[in-house]
Amino acid sequence: TSAALALLGGSVAALVVWKWLSRKMIQEKMEEAQRTRDEGMKKMAKVVQQFREQVPSVQTDAILSLPLLELTGRLQEGSLSPRTVLYTYLEKALEVTQQTNCLRHFIPECEEQLREIQRHKEKGLLYGIPVSIKDHIGHKGHLATCGLVQCLGTPMEEDSVLVKVLKRQGAIPFAMTNVPQSLFSYDCSNPIFGQTLNPFNPQKSPGGSSGGEGALIAGGGSILGIGSDIGGSIRLPSSFCGLCGLKPTAERLRWVLGLPFQPSSWQIPCAVGPMARDVDSLALCMKALLCQEMFQLDPSVPPIPFNEEVYSSSTPLRVGYYDTDGYFPLPPCMRRAVQETRRALQAAGHQLVPFSPPRIPYVMTELFFKTFFADGGRAWLDVFTGDIVDPGLKPQVNSCKMPRLVKQLLALLLKPLVSPYVAMISTCRSVKEMWNHHHQIQVYRSQFITQWKELQLDVVLCPVLGPAFTTGYPGKLLTAISSTMLYNVLNFPAGVVPVSTVTEADEEELKLYQGCCDDPWDRTLKQAVSGAVGLPVAVQCVALPWQEELCLRFMKEGETLSRDK
Repeated sequence: TSAALALLGGSVAALVVWKWLSRKMIQEKMEEAQRTRDEGMKKMAKVVQQFREQVPSVQTDAILSLPLLELTGRLQEGSLSPRTVLYTYLEKALEVTQQTNCLRHFIPECEEQLREIQRHKEKGLLYGIPVSIKDHIGHKGHLATCGLVQCLGTPMEEDSVLVKVLKRQGAIPFAMTNVPQSLFSYDCSNPIFGQTLNPFNPQKSPGGSSGGEGALIAGGGSILGIGSDIGGSIRLPSSFCGLCGLKPTAERLRWVLGLPFQPSSWQIPCAVGPMARDVDSLALCMKALLCQEMFQLDPSVPPIPFNEEVYSSSTPLRVGYYDTDGYFPLPPCMRRAVQETRRALQAAGHQLVPFSPPRIPYVMTELFFKTFFADGGRAWLDVFTGDIVDPGLKPQVNSCKMPRLVKQLLALLLKPLVSPYVAMISTCRSVKEMWNHHHQIQVYRSQFITQWKELQLDVVLCPVLGPAFTTGYPGKLLTAISSTMLYNVLNFPAGVVPVSTVTEADEEELKLYQGCCDDPWDRTLKQAVSGAVGLPVAVQCVALPWQEELCLRFMKEGETLSRDK
């Protein structure tokens, strides 16, 4: 007996030591990544200081205030130099990241790219434009971390296709931006690089998962960014930060790694798209990316150049609209934005038609979440092996770790309250069931398009989640993304455009908000969005697959009308 006890004691001690050593190794890797990031920022500050000493007369504010179209014009004609513009934005990006912690890494090769574009015979459409890119969009020599310790070891061996095309068009990628751990969140925090804050209010989240992009661009530290979207990850930061953002049809641009785990990604694919301060910037970016270089580098991208005629058209549109999807009621200000935009569009000569998206609870639980958690979340849990889980992800991680029987019991007892977690146990138990699940997604898409066609719609106007949540709340409200998630399941182009700000009247009305049934989800949403007076309020604009130009044209219409107002 004493020998057995000694063996047990020794085993426990060994386990404790092993866990301590593992934790120590994780900590060391994280500290090394933080040191590398800090050294990069110091280099960035040093090159900016050297430029300042060489050219002390630069009119920083004047350059930073130029819209992208005007800035490209000045660079093309030579009245502004790419060098001046790059260092001006580097300086501003440093300032913004000190306030918001939005940068994951400075790209020192931007100086080589600056020299490279000046050797080109032809100036590309983005000649001399500094561009920021999301953490996981591959750049040669740099990590794609996804906020995970396991991704800290291997730098990219070559530029991603998107980065190659941006460089060919004369753009200068200069910074990589922060993301939430595993990208599966619409907050922006990870244990390695910390929490990114909203530049308009440090108590608020910038959204996610392209939250670093949102904060950097909204703070003025970048004029154009590239994000990705698999449930709202371009559109939610755009909503929270008052930006314009486009999620294209996923296959319209070169595919990139969506999440560190790939859940039936061909069923609900990750889309890559631009984020900027105005719609014209998004259109220029799409025009630059949809070029021969893109089509040659990746033959799987359909060779469809940007259709300027559709984007520039002024033909009246037939617009479907709704201000709630009947699943997760949004705060009063977001519904107000849709109704005000609807009236403005009608007054401008467009035809507005009520539209009701079908069966959103079914789409959320049976189609969207079941795609990601078809295996009960096991593949997702694997990415946290040898890692520290970010507090914002702990509710989802813990629910995935529960024994199946416990999850089934909870689902039965608490079904109205735990719908996303019900999905985590609604696993596909066989290949046949998986094929059937994929078939259900196709059937739903077909039914949705039929309803759209019966109403003869060109586009749809609808709400987007907002205003910006207080940090920490996105992890408590996974189901609140129904407004954006729908168009990932459908794979329709969808964009967000700011049209208003939160008023005192909105804040008063929020006090009366009861949501669907004044349940814990509704009360949590109320807490998440309170204290938002002055923050941006946006709407979502949607078109049918492959009609990005029409989607952008509709976004431009909403932007113009809101500015006129």
